Amino acid sequence: MRLVRGPIDVAEMRARALSPNDGAVSVFEGAVRAEGDPDPIVALEYSAYEEMAIREMEKIREEALGRFAASDVLLVHRLGRLEVGEVSVAVVVAAPHRDAAFAACRFAIDELKAKAPIWKKEIRRGGGGAWVEPVEGA
Repeated sequence: MRLVRGPIDVAEMRARALSPNDGAVSVFEGAVRAEGDPDPIVALEYSAYEEMAIREMEKIREEALGRFAASDVLLVHRLGRLEVGEVSVAVVVAAPHRDAAFAACRFAIDELKAKAPIWKKEIRRGGGGAWVEPVEGA
């Protein structure tokens, strides 16, 4: 479980999670999107209460491992300013079977968005910006 200030290396996460006993790897990558009209988002700025966020990510990992028969669950979130198209969060789950991998991956990203003290500010084309509340399923 990590918070990073540079690009997330999803290939490295996948390689670290996968073991010879796994038949499935589920990967979720969340990217910055240019939503909004007529004033689209040009970037997001992420900040966090870092120590608490890491602890929460570790709890999410442990719960996912226990609930879904996954072999490994890795979560990485990026902090700082990210431009449209850049990956802000990645979840990688390895498991013996696909059902467990899919379920654990969905659980982990949903819990991360709901519980980790990580905040984002939308930066708009017109120069405005605002901190936003998480939206379920977004």
